[in-house]
Amino acid sequence: MQQLSALQNEVNAWLKLQQEVEDTRDLLELSLDETDPDAEAEYAAEVERLEKTFTEMEFLVMLSGKHDADDAVISISAGAGGTEAQDWVEMLLRMYLRWAEHRRYKTEILDQLEGDGAGLKSVTVLVKGKYAYGYLKSERGVHRLVRISPFDAANRRHTSFALVEVVPDIKGDIDIQISPDEVEMDVFRSSGAGGQHMQKNSTAVRLKHKPTGIVVTCENQRSQTQNKETALRILKGKLYDLEEQRRAEEQARLKGEHIEAGWGNQIRSYVLHPYKMVKDHRTNHEVGNAEAVLDGRLDDFIHAFLKHSVGG
Repeated sequence: MQQLSALQNEVNAWLKLQQEVEDTRDLLELSLDETDPDAEAEYAAEVERLEKTFTEMEFLVMLSGKHDADDAVISISAGAGGTEAQDWVEMLLRMYLRWAEHRRYKTEILDQLEGDGAGLKSVTVLVKGKYAYGYLKSERGVHRLVRISPFDAANRRHTSFALVEVVPDIKGDIDIQISPDEVEMDVFRSSGAGGQHMQKNSTAVRLKHKPTGIVVTCENQRSQTQNKETALRILKGKLYDLEEQRRAEEQARLKGEHIEAGWGNQIRSYVLHPYKMVKDHRTNHEVGNAEAVLDGRLDDFIHAFLKHSVGG
């Protein structure tokens, strides 16, 4: 019933837009012989509004994947580079938190591992909002930073890498079966904030899926049961995403396309020295205002990727 209601709302929105376009066209045809400047300005504003509405709705058509409307789980982990790479993870975390704030999405840090002296070795964040996964799936891959390192006394330029993984937060039924024998569970005391109860008791949970080696950790909930449920949900999302990637690679193989995977295949570069630029290597979309991107202004990159993914 929820799916039917969502589809009806989508169809009704297109029908409403169609009616508004027809009404505006009829009014324009009736007033072709008039030379009222106020009326012309009013019609121009209405046409601009309709065009903007159409563009926004056309964009949502690209978010029609099975789980595009779901919440998203982002995991960021540092590549080689020590403190510099760990600081890059924290910068990316801030970028995504700011992006979510701009869109009025809610965020919740599920797990994080502090860096050695600065930054984060890894962090996992839940992003709650309509189409969160549909938007953020474009961020999956290796992100490369080039800058003068604030941790280098010689002020040398460093290149750092961080891996961003994005999976849907699947709360309902999913065609992923996990046998209890395939999952190894460890419990430990939470290292993060959350009060004495969390820190004195072994509430944090780490799940390892033995067939794939995927490890999921959750420590933000108050009870071990809640952390286990959240971790299991994330594990299902990761297994679903893994299966989707396998299907995409198989389709690409059948089409004769080549897909590289691994750390050397960065999807986006953020250059802060000797010049400032952010460039997406999949779509060739680039901007010179790197600070704005790192402050969460990602929509242009997300839109470019979605258009590119559907051949637009």
